[in-house]
Amino acid sequence: MKNTIYAGIFLLLVACSGKKQADKKPEVKEQKEVTTKTVDKALNTEVDKSGMVYFEGGKITIGSDNGQPLESPMFEMEIAPFYLDINLVTVAQFRKFIQATGHKTDAEKYGDSGVFDFQIGNWQLLKGTTWEFPLGPDQPKAEDNHPVTHVSWNDAMAYAKWVGKRLPTEFEWEYAAKNGGKQTGKYAWGDEVIMGGTYMANTYQGEPGPNPEALDGYLRTSPVGAFGKHPSGLTDMGGNVWQWCANVFEPYPGNTASPPAQQNVKSTRGGSFMFDQARDLSFTTTFRAQNSDDTSLFNTGFRCAL
Repeated sequence: MKNTIYAGIFLLLVACSGKKQADKKPEVKEQKEVTTKTVDKALNTEVDKSGMVYFEGGKITIGSDNGQPLESPMFEMEIAPFYLDINLVTVAQFRKFIQATGHKTDAEKYGDSGVFDFQIGNWQLLKGTTWEFPLGPDQPKAEDNHPVTHVSWNDAMAYAKWVGKRLPTEFEWEYAAKNGGKQTGKYAWGDEVIMGGTYMANTYQGEPGPNPEALDGYLRTSPVGAFGKHPSGLTDMGGNVWQWCANVFEPYPGNTASPPAQQNVKSTRGGSFMFDQARDLSFTTTFRAQNSDDTSLFNTGFRCAL
């Protein structure tokens, strides 16, 4: 039976139609995109670094003593240099992988995937739901420039290997979200979800219920990068979709209150367009969530590292 540990506690499916354009986002200082290539000797393939940001690595403080229990206690970690995709992996990119490899996702193997039905107020495993049909087979196809969803950790790992990359650890993810420690705000872009009257990410607005306000311009996923780049040069490092990370979810050193790690439970970061009980805290650079490695949901995607 499919082992599902839902990322965060979700109470409501964000409604289905009527998107409108979000306000123009304020400009931020960005790092220069990398446009070179490297050869991965282990895979004997040329890995394309274009569309990635390089982080020099270094010592950083992980976690927060003012956040959720799973974010504490804070501790220092040395991060090795790495690259991270500017954008989330899109539907169009994932389709190329499927066409080239014939990969069958976990959602296709199980015959269903997780969607929250706000009318019944609960998650359901909706038959026929896949990365290509995120709301079911009788609903429109996923848009090419939106982040791919309904992909498990296993699927994300397979895609990453195919492109010669890997998933980031949650510690690399946090390092990048904090712009290598230079970003001191709560979020990857600053201290508030709304800055200068403008929403900085695709987040949930309003109370849990059947009528989300969609004040940020999007009811579900948004095109990758729609809210502009953060100071790090990355996009969507908060909101839009949860992001799979490479590592097993386990308590931070010194945290004795959390249950022990399970090898099939992986870390997710970043929050999503969906309501979460943690509300705006779910979009912070330090918030942690988790899911079993075969679980796929309508609000979880990924990006790659190198």
